[in-house]
Amino acid sequence: MTMVRRRQIAWGLRAVALLALLACVAGWRESRSGGLVVVAEWCDHPVLLIGSVLVLLVASLVVELGFGTGTGQLVCGLGLGLLVLYVPFALLASLFPPMDPPRREAAPGRPDRVIVITDLGGFDPFYRSELVSGFGWSARHWELDSSRHDDGVNWSGPDRITITRGKTLTVFDVLPDGSLSEPREEPLPPKH
Repeated sequence: MTMVRRRQIAWGLRAVALLALLACVAGWRESRSGGLVVVAEWCDHPVLLIGSVLVLLVASLVVELGFGTGTGQLVCGLGLGLLVLYVPFALLASLFPPMDPPRREAAPGRPDRVIVITDLGGFDPFYRSELVSGFGWSARHWELDSSRHDDGVNWSGPDRITITRGKTLTVFDVLPDGSLSEPREEPLPPKH
């Protein structure tokens, strides 16, 4: 294989690595409150994507430098070392997803607004509550609460969400565009 062809293959691998890195950045950005749900679900996998970037970069160096030189053998050894460390970790991370599917509760009379409560997995239960407003590609998510309890986040009207934690009642209003207002504290209603 000629040196020109090796460089073409190596730069092709680097271009794919750049695409994976850009997908990871887009997923991280959209995973924040107000981001697009579909992009966050597809691209917010940093272990998988950054690991793939590293493997592709090492492969591009091996292709460009070749195996015959001492430098090529060193890069190949480092690449195999990365693979030996990365692949089992990535496989273990993908084998243990959250146990329960997310719980979804639509707003009264508004199927385009849904509270989603997700078990984030791990040894101790930890739940993330968020509002998903919209459908399909345009659906956005807004973070409500993260806690060790999956209850206490409820609709109290078609445009109002309440979170009860102990003696605290936090209220969010859902604005016409589907986003959330700033949280406010209200007194708990008296028990009958």
